[in-house]
Amino acid sequence: MRPYVCGALGRIDTSILGKLTAAGPKVRPALQTDEAALFSSAPLPPYHRAGGAFAFSWGERRPAAAEDWMTVAETYETPGLIGDDARVTLHAGALGLVDVYYVRQGDAVYFSSLIQPLLSLVPVEIDWAAWASIIQVTFPLGEATPYREVRRLPGSSALVFEHGRLATERRLPRWLRTEPYEAWTSPEEIVELLHHVYEDYDGRRLLVPVSGGYDSRLLASVAMARGADVESWTTSPDDGTDTDIAFAQAITRELGIPHRIVTQDAAAYPGDAAEVARRLEYLTPHHAWYAPFAKEVHGSGRVLVDGLAGGPLLKNFMVSGAALEARTQAERSAALLGSLSLGAPAQPFLSKAAAQWMEETVRDQFAAATSMLHGHRAELPLSVLHTRTVRGIARSAVNLVGPEASFAAPFIHPAFFDAALSVGVARKDKGRFYREVLHAANPRVAALPSTNVVKQPLRRVPLRSTAAPARAYSHAMLEVVAGRVPGLLSDELHEVIAGGPDALTRFNGWNDRFWVRGLVLFGLWLNDFENDLTDVTAPFQ
Repeated sequence: MRPYVCGALGRIDTSILGKLTAAGPKVRPALQTDEAALFSSAPLPPYHRAGGAFAFSWGERRPAAAEDWMTVAETYETPGLIGDDARVTLHAGALGLVDVYYVRQGDAVYFSSLIQPLLSLVPVEIDWAAWASIIQVTFPLGEATPYREVRRLPGSSALVFEHGRLATERRLPRWLRTEPYEAWTSPEEIVELLHHVYEDYDGRRLLVPVSGGYDSRLLASVAMARGADVESWTTSPDDGTDTDIAFAQAITRELGIPHRIVTQDAAAYPGDAAEVARRLEYLTPHHAWYAPFAKEVHGSGRVLVDGLAGGPLLKNFMVSGAALEARTQAERSAALLGSLSLGAPAQPFLSKAAAQWMEETVRDQFAAATSMLHGHRAELPLSVLHTRTVRGIARSAVNLVGPEASFAAPFIHPAFFDAALSVGVARKDKGRFYREVLHAANPRVAALPSTNVVKQPLRRVPLRSTAAPARAYSHAMLEVVAGRVPGLLSDELHEVIAGGPDALTRFNGWNDRFWVRGLVLFGLWLNDFENDLTDVTAPFQ
């Protein structure tokens, strides 16, 4: 179980630190010095202690020995606190999967693995730029959180207190320091590397959720080939087809894995959506469908094996043809952002002023968040990994399965990550390379139907997220937005909201549904912080 942590570094005000430690889950001290403090919800022994030197981490993988903070961050993908008599460093993981949030007050930084406790130290003020990206691309970009004074420590970054001063230190991760030139890694070598990654979990009971896609069947195939103790569960992704369930049954039957379907209830959707939004601290409208599944994982006694990053690393996921064919940096960035952004809804959801401001704001944020990747041979997949994967998709494993249950993300293990990244985007185009990898792992499983290549007619099933209970919940939250920030919404959407919950039945397309979910998330946040938000004046008003 990953602990909740909080603490401080710098010229620490003990009264402020006391407010922070009292505001979150119950904690005990792991470290207390004049210039560094660390508190944890569970025992947190240092992985290194010698004299005045110390090193702590709280990710899924524990470092084996003391190293430079960047080496720890990129080898183990863990945040941590490292110090000696001269310097204290609070660092994120190289990708930043496990969150570190902070506020700065005076000559000290106060940090937490959750946002909510930090709100006891600062006023609750809206960060409109963060909400622009949450609504348009479904996750915040860069350091942004929904709150103006709470920042997130990005991947490959650290806050340092040295010589009486606070500073921010940013470094290039391993995959940017040395470009992964095409080494013509074979599909068989990729599978062999995955076997090597699984050695870290030998003897542990594994839960490999199988969907109908490529990532999960590859992970399940290799786990079974190693003779691991494996179970597989599947749930509906609420996509209107439930093809995942039928395909997963065929995959697990072929592999001989005990398989369970975790059912969902349309009547429970409003509660699930609100619970997930609050647990993810309003950072993304994704993952409401995952709530029943995650709760079951907590009691499974197994390590969840997640296919995080498989799509961008092995099959150019979210990389469009326009991005591959772009001739200039501006064209490439625009194409990438276009792939990551929601498409146009069936009718305008935002006012013209809001839409124009949001487009410009998100474009600038995306450029800043990906600038270090510009010109890199693997810029396209890395841009997806450093933004959507880390800030949006990873939340299901990190913050819904975790911290109660442990998860493994084999695809981001350094050896596998580097090898997969070295495979050129042309070889990965249209999933060709990935299909060769699947064949090398298990040709029988590779031949089974996949949601990545769906050719047969789809069976339609009702969506939980557009059923009557969900419409009532969504409508109530949209009314909050319309009442608090009327200038955000278009006249057309105001008319729909005035028509009551059933007027939302017109929004059944993929893009429409996600526009609704983003605005509903915003409405829930406005509602939950109604007594704290004194000013929500928008920059486009």
